[in-house]
Amino acid sequence: MSSKKIKILQTIRQGKIGGGETHVLDLVGTLNDDRFESVVLSFTDGPMVDRMKSLGIKTYVIHTEKAFDSSKNAEVKKIMEAEKIDIVHAHGTRANSNTYKSAKELSIPIAYTVHGWSFHKDQNVIVRNLRILGERFLVKNSSMTICVSDSNLREGKSHFPIKKAQVIKNAVNQDRFNVSAKYDDLRGELGVKDDEVLVGYIARITKQKDPFTLINAIALLKDQKKIKFLIVGDGDLGEEARGLAEKLGLSDQIIFLNFRQDIPNILNAIDIYCLPSLWEGLPIGILEAMAMHKAIIATDIDANKELVQDGVTGLLVPIKSPELLANAFKSLAADKTLREKLGQNAGIAINRDFNLLKMTQEVEKVYTTLSK
Repeated sequence: MSSKKIKILQTIRQGKIGGGETHVLDLVGTLNDDRFESVVLSFTDGPMVDRMKSLGIKTYVIHTEKAFDSSKNAEVKKIMEAEKIDIVHAHGTRANSNTYKSAKELSIPIAYTVHGWSFHKDQNVIVRNLRILGERFLVKNSSMTICVSDSNLREGKSHFPIKKAQVIKNAVNQDRFNVSAKYDDLRGELGVKDDEVLVGYIARITKQKDPFTLINAIALLKDQKKIKFLIVGDGDLGEEARGLAEKLGLSDQIIFLNFRQDIPNILNAIDIYCLPSLWEGLPIGILEAMAMHKAIIATDIDANKELVQDGVTGLLVPIKSPELLANAFKSLAADKTLREKLGQNAGIAINRDFNLLKMTQEVEKVYTTLSK
């Protein structure tokens, strides 16, 4: 007779699909379902919620876009009680801040995965200090803090004590991101010629992902007619990014697409993946592009350096450096052999270091320890 399954409430801030949401989808889909059962709680609706439901995962939505929203505590607690939750796994600050109180009241242990801290250097000093205090409080009230990168754990420890913590790096679903699979002819659909080099930026168009440095770099490449750019995503800077591109006369070089769920298809179509982020936890977008054997151009922030080895799996440039970013585009666009070599090395690194089953088994060990 099998023992009772450990029931996990996987909580996430939103139903849109970003790095953290992709992580939750992969984790829930890979957990050993003989030992663990997941229930999902999202704080907004969206494609991730739809995907969970299509997979047969019981999924709740309590709508709030605020952290520490005490008005939702009763609803959260009701779900935990009704589902007889054994462990709360909070993915990100908002998810933790809106579930910790109910979990504490019901004596349910909390695993807190930090997909990048909510504080960062370019914030107003008052906002940053308040967020540091908030994270300190959440870490203190969590049974285990899981950081997705070594740099994240170092950053947290530089601001407050973290007694129970470990690093479990993100991984990528190589069944979905399979370089050998067959894909649609997206280049043909977009009118990109075989002899043109297509650079892809696939991300939420937000301050964190710094679309303006990318667009300003593209403006320096107006004479490079064989380099095209594909910007895919939605976000609060989307309209402004499109406006800047139009103002700079880049309509012939940039193709804008709203968010799409066929990310493997998009990655198959591009030649170079670019992520000029200002900060990251451990970017799943880079992992996905590496799994598809794409050459990477990214900023040299600590989290990216844990994934991309400069000159081996990609090229790293300083943040907010359009000239150096443009040079990196020119360098890779002119050298197909180098692009292919970087992409092959990226695929090898994924197979070696970012295995989804291995990541999931590490999380399962945390669940097993917290359930005792």
